[in-house]
Amino acid sequence: MKLIETRVVVHFPGFEPLDGAAHRARYERSAKQSAAVWGYSVAIGAPAGGSDPLYFEVGTGGGDTAPGATGSPGWQAKSRIHMIDHDVLVGRLRSGNTLSQIIAGFRSCAQIMLDGGMRGYFRHAWRFGLFFLFPFLLTALAIALTAQIAIIPYSLGLVPWHMLWSGPLALCFFIFAFLPFSERFHTLHLFADWKMAVALGRMDRADFNDWLEDRAAAVRKALAEEADEYVISSHSMGSNVATHVIGMLLEREPEIFRGKRVVFATLGSAILQCALLSSATLLRARVGLIARCPEISWLDVQCLTDSINFYKVPVVAVAGHADAPAAKMILIRVKQMLTRERYRRIRKDQLRVHRQYVLGPDLKAPFDFTLMTSGPMPASVFASPDAERIPG
Repeated sequence: MKLIETRVVVHFPGFEPLDGAAHRARYERSAKQSAAVWGYSVAIGAPAGGSDPLYFEVGTGGGDTAPGATGSPGWQAKSRIHMIDHDVLVGRLRSGNTLSQIIAGFRSCAQIMLDGGMRGYFRHAWRFGLFFLFPFLLTALAIALTAQIAIIPYSLGLVPWHMLWSGPLALCFFIFAFLPFSERFHTLHLFADWKMAVALGRMDRADFNDWLEDRAAAVRKALAEEADEYVISSHSMGSNVATHVIGMLLEREPEIFRGKRVVFATLGSAILQCALLSSATLLRARVGLIARCPEISWLDVQCLTDSINFYKVPVVAVAGHADAPAAKMILIRVKQMLTRERYRRIRKDQLRVHRQYVLGPDLKAPFDFTLMTSGPMPASVFASPDAERIPG
C-alpha cells in the first residue's frame, strides 16, 4: 500500500461556539495525545496569516524520523488542514435575549414536527428522537412550573393582589433556578442547533445561503491544491454544511474530483437531522450526488454509545437514494478509545461522548481522527478493522 506523503483536509466541525483558531487548538491537543499513544512525532504549524477559512500545516513522522527511533524504516506525512467552522452562524443563532431565543427555539420545534422530522427520528433512531424532544420538554416543564407558582394565590383562594408577590417569585424561579440548571444541558444552545437544522433543511435563509456560497468558493480553492489524498471530514451538524458545500461543487463541476483520491468522512453525522425534513429536497439531492461520485469513498463513522447520531442507519438510502452506492459504516466504541476512569467520567454526558470522534485517544483503538487526517496511511484504511494504522 502506497503511503500518503501529502494530504489536503477540509474539516467541517460540529455546532459549537468555537472559531477556527479554537478548533485548531483542539486539534493540536488531540494530535499530541494521539502521537503519545501511537509513538509517532507530530508538529502543528501556526495558522496561515490572514487565511479565511483558517488553515494550518501538520507534519507527522515515524520510524527513523521519530525521536528515539531504533532504525526501522521511516515515514513522513504532511497535511494541510482547512477548518470550515460555522461559528459566525452559531453567533447569529445565539443572539438575542433569553425570551427571544426560547420563542425561536419552540418555533423551530414546531417546524420540524410539521415537516415530519420528529416522525422520521423516532422511526429510524429513537434515541435521536429523545435527543430532539429533551430540551423542549425540559423548558416546557419549567414554564408550567413557573405558571403554577404565579397562580398560587388563585389556587389557594386568596385575593388577586397576592399575585404581586407570586408573580415575581415565579420569575425568580425561572431566571435564577431553571436557567442556570438548564445550562448544564446546554438547553439554549440546543435550541439554536435546531434552528440551524431548519435553516439547512429548508434553505430559506439568505444569510445562510450566501455564507454557503462563500464557503464553497473557499473549499473549491483548497481542493485545487496538489496532494496524494483529499479528506473531507465533518462532525455532527457540520456534516450538513459539508454535504451542501460539496454538493454545490458537484452540481457546478461534475468532474471536479477526476483523478483525485477523495474520502468523505462523516463522524457522528447529523445529515438525517436535516434530511428527514420533507422540505429538505435540495439537501437530499446533494446526498445523492456525493454518493454517486465515483471518486469519493464515503465513510460514515457511528457509535453505539452516542445517542446524537443515527446508529446503523444507512444515510444514503434513507435520504432517498437506495439505488446509489451506500456509505461504508464504521462502527466504533468510545470505551475502546479511553481509559476506564475517563470513560466513567464522561459516559453520562452525551454531548461530551458525541465530541469524542474528533478528540484524542488514551489508548490505541480502531479509530483515530488525527491518524485519519494526518497519518501516513490512506484514510480509507479505517474502513477495515484489521488494517494497520501505522506502518510497521
